[in-house]
Amino acid sequence: MNAPAPITGFSTANVHALATILEASETRSIIASRDIFDISGTKLWARDQPVSQSLQRKLLDRQLRQPLESCLLAEDGITAHSLVKSIESLLASDTPLAPMLRPYAEKLVREVARLPLHSVAQLLLTASEAARPESFEHAVQAMALNGALTISHGGSTQDLRLALLCGLVHDLGEMYIDPMYGEADADRALDFQSYQQLVVHPHVGNLLIEQLTDYPPAVARAVAEHHERLDGTGYPHCLQRDQVSPLGQQLAVTEATLGVLRGGNQNLSRASVALRVVPGEYNLSWVGMISDGARSQPGLRATLSIGEIQTRLSQLEAALQLAQDTVGTLTKAAESENMKGALTLAQHLLDRLRKGWNSSGLWCMESVSEQDAPEVEAIEDELLFRLRSIQRAALLRARDLPLKDSVLMNRLRDDLINSIS
Repeated sequence: MNAPAPITGFSTANVHALATILEASETRSIIASRDIFDISGTKLWARDQPVSQSLQRKLLDRQLRQPLESCLLAEDGITAHSLVKSIESLLASDTPLAPMLRPYAEKLVREVARLPLHSVAQLLLTASEAARPESFEHAVQAMALNGALTISHGGSTQDLRLALLCGLVHDLGEMYIDPMYGEADADRALDFQSYQQLVVHPHVGNLLIEQLTDYPPAVARAVAEHHERLDGTGYPHCLQRDQVSPLGQQLAVTEATLGVLRGGNQNLSRASVALRVVPGEYNLSWVGMISDGARSQPGLRATLSIGEIQTRLSQLEAALQLAQDTVGTLTKAAESENMKGALTLAQHLLDRLRKGWNSSGLWCMESVSEQDAPEVEAIEDELLFRLRSIQRAALLRARDLPLKDSVLMNRLRDDLINSIS
């Protein structure tokens, strides 16, 4: 896959992040912690002055001597104490996560209270809590779940603190894209144009941690990898197993679990299915805790009849076959390297889906029973979601194409859309 958008630094104020900070300043005290200068030395904002809409106008298209994020301070923002309160509230809630987290409550609370909050992370988390509360809630859940995974594996205190930090800051990059693309279940629902925006957020988050904080490099790397999958089907870089760090592999499981729960499927069993449906996507040593937690909670319920499930399985099988046939045909006609690369990626993704299909046993549709129906329906939904995602991934890989290859890509897009509509 091609590299994300070429964001290399923070010499100008990001319009989306600034808008979120300004919205937060309506209910939080956010001030300049130092004088703010543009690159030519012109003073734009004085130290200790509260941020306001006037700051936005002065920053417009101005190159800054120092990143804006390093020049602002949330005086009454997120603290380790308030994070503890958030964790305690999560543990006391009736969400599917809470029962799984409670055995680890004592260690979680103790180490969250000791987390180092760099001023930049604290500023952005404060802005998120005030202006994007669902995003902040997700950060707290990721912090808790990632920490619990580490405790369950016997990790050291240092390991636990790193895991907690990774979970807490993993989505800060979302603040730098249009908020309509950073919603809870965005990467499960967005069209390609929107997906292009979302896909850069792990890269931006990595740059934030790497360039603007003093957090360990392992945290920045894990943030960059939290949407990668070990079989090369994740984003933004389609990394393979040996290219993803241990912390990144763990954080990917945390993110995938919460992604399912945020998408309206408030059931750990559904998350467990999503993590296992295509073999090789995730590190199973981290998936085990999710599967164990699912077994102790209410199971899945089917929403379709056996006949309806069998019909949809037949349609999915036909869609997989059509997609594979189309990719094979187009590969023979492709001219540009971009098109060939996109089709190679599409074929790889389809091969991974076929492996999931074969290992699930869904090809033997007559064997689906009333008892099996809930899990079969969940597996079918997950495979269908993966099939829809292939179009986006291939388009992103292709980018600019000559006219003939653009026509071929449109055919792939149309065949995928028509086969699963």
